[in-house]
Amino acid sequence: MVPRPSRPPAWAGYLVVAGLLSVVCVCLRGTAHDVLLSCVSASSAVAVAVGARLHRPVRAGAWWCMAAGMGCWALGDALFTLVYDVLGSQAYPAPPDVAYLLAYPLLGASLLSLARRARPGQDLEGVIDATILSVGAGLISWTFLLRPALSSLGDDLLGGAVSAAYPVGDVFVLAMFVRLMSAAGARSASFRLLTAAAAAMLVADVSYQVAYAATGYDGVGSDPFFLLAYALWGTAALHPSMRRLSDPGPQRGGELGPGRLLLLAGASLLAPATLAVQLLAGVSLSAWSVVVTSAVLFLLVVARMWTLLRRLRVQAAQLRELARTDALTGLANRRTAEAELDRARERAAVSGAPLVVAVLDLDRFKAFNDTFGHPAGDALLVGCARAWGSELAGTGVLAARWGGEEFLVLAEGLDPARVHELLERMRAVVPSGQSFSAGLARWDGAEPAAGLFARADRALYAAKAAGRARTCPAPEPAGATAPAL
Repeated sequence: MVPRPSRPPAWAGYLVVAGLLSVVCVCLRGTAHDVLLSCVSASSAVAVAVGARLHRPVRAGAWWCMAAGMGCWALGDALFTLVYDVLGSQAYPAPPDVAYLLAYPLLGASLLSLARRARPGQDLEGVIDATILSVGAGLISWTFLLRPALSSLGDDLLGGAVSAAYPVGDVFVLAMFVRLMSAAGARSASFRLLTAAAAAMLVADVSYQVAYAATGYDGVGSDPFFLLAYALWGTAALHPSMRRLSDPGPQRGGELGPGRLLLLAGASLLAPATLAVQLLAGVSLSAWSVVVTSAVLFLLVVARMWTLLRRLRVQAAQLRELARTDALTGLANRRTAEAELDRARERAAVSGAPLVVAVLDLDRFKAFNDTFGHPAGDALLVGCARAWGSELAGTGVLAARWGGEEFLVLAEGLDPARVHELLERMRAVVPSGQSFSAGLARWDGAEPAAGLFARADRALYAAKAAGRARTCPAPEPAGATAPAL
């Protein structure tokens, strides 16, 4: 039996069909061109809705909001064909502008919702980055689009206001998209398709506005970018990876990768670049707008550097803590214990206060691991650390993990009898009915740290040999007085 050929996935089929229709549309002119463009636009809105229904992402509301935004854009294209091609109207603004302008807040809101899902907590770095890019783009928009539109308000108040609303909408969508880029964790196929779609949409919209503002040209040259945006937007929603587009992103500590750093540097240079373009073109300078934008960008860059320095301080503190503590139990590690023992000897040499070291070893820990498994053994070690921390709280006694199932207790200012009592309390709270053996040694005021530890360790082995679950004092060095327990 001949196997039936597998059907291509929905996203691939849509991309091929939408791409072919777009090629045909570019070759057409007049009403046929506008009608086919409206069909491709409408198919994009339908594809986003189908993708949200088919794949059921966690943040489904964001995708339905995106479908509504694309639907408004498709409605604008359809009304454009009806008003200007079929009815032959020359009015501006017109009903298509209402639909187009409604699309901006819907698309921006959907992107913001996806970004908040990807980074639910505070994302100050992402907000600052988006603001830097938005301020830079806002200056370009103000200089070449908004300012000319506002200058015509005296002649046509409504027309000037509508013309000004388009670049504002573009800047808003750009800001929300940058927020999504900085937050999204999964750089999936859907994410890349959506990135390309948003870029194509912004290029098409801005080029149309520039062409129309400069020459009154109908902007047909921007239609290939619109068609590309429609095809990619629908494909992004139909791709199965759209479910992971708003997965929480990794906490990268607000790091500035090469790509993001280059993008932010470019945005920061837009103010002087705008001034240079105006000087070269010999047109009137937007001096105050450049001054204000430069000041705002400078403050934003300073704020961004402050967030980086703050993160570095936090990370440095975390690294210091990790270097001092045992990763499993949270107790001081061996390196910290050795350093604390040296400092304690120096203090005891000056003050004459007693210094006692105890070495603990969990009894039959290997048998416990073999019986219950290594995860249970790790849980026992963690449980011991927590229980001992409660018993030693407020005593000034340091407990450290020396290695494996062996621990060290360092007590300053307490005599051996008091430390022996603390060890008995610690033994009583060992989880899972387990116990430990311990060797205890008092510093004689002269021996090195290694000698003190070695005496306590020999006493530990004496405790194990004597039957375990007990504490044995170490013999004092020659010439020292043995402490009473």
